[in-house]
Formats: sequence, structure tokens, C-alpha cells
Amino acid sequence: MKDYRDVIIRPIITEATMKMMAEDNKVTFEVVKGVSKIEIAKAVEAAFNVEVVKVNTMNCKPKTKRVGRYVGKTSAVHKAIVKIKEGQTIELFGSEE
Repeated sequence: MKDYRDVIIRPIITEATMKMMAEDNKVTFEVVKGVSKIEIAKAVEAAFNVEVVKVNTMNCKPKTKRVGRYVGKTSAVHKAIVKIKEGQTIELFGSEE
């Protein structure tokens, strides 16, 4: 197995992912392209000491963006939505003391 730092790039924090985290116990990560769902599950379990129930992945294509007369594209992203076992959590922001 690859080291978990070679699989997970960063968590994706948006309003939609925060809602999924609160209601369905799902966390969204940006992962390296070409990794399997099994490798993603093992990486999340190793990094956060939780039990993974299910992994869904998606390839997000780049979007065209404009700033004035300049046109460019955003980078393509490989996302993984990971469902965690009920009763377990992942602290993304640290503990509030």
C-alpha cells in the first residue's frame, strides 16, 4: 500500500461537503489521480484512525474561466467522498479548547 500522504492531497471544504459531514457522516477529499477506492479507504483509515464504510470517486473536468479578456482553465480534480462508520468523526479543524 502507498503511504496515506501519497494518496490524500487535501480535504475539500464547501457548504455542501459540510452538510454531508453533519448529516451523512461523509467527508470529501481531493486525491491523486489513478488510485483505487481500496487505496483511498486504507489511506483514510491510516491517517484518521476511523473505519471506512464506503468510498465514491469522481473525476471533475476543468472549467473555462475568464478574467477580462484572458481565458484559462481550472485544474482537473479527482474527488473521493468517504463514508465513515456511524459514531466516528474526523476532526478537520482541530479541537476547540
